[in-house]
Amino acid sequence: MAMTLRLSDHDEQLLAALAEAEGVSKHEATVRAIRAAGERRLHRAQVRQASAVHRERYADLLDRLGR
Repeated sequence: MAMTLRLSDHDEQLLAALAEAEGVSKHEATVRAIRAAGERRLHRAQVRQASAVHRERYADLLDRLGR
């Protein structure tokens, strides 16, 4: 799917610097940044969910350990 990405001058400079540092095109740097941000967000959500499940499962033990 084609799309147009409009960036401020500052964001354009950051993207150019990122692409140069990684030795890739600006397109590839953009795709990598999107994927990395998505993976971080998904990972955080998974960790939050696992933490909630385990806090509930081990609530008694955690309470005893906290005393």
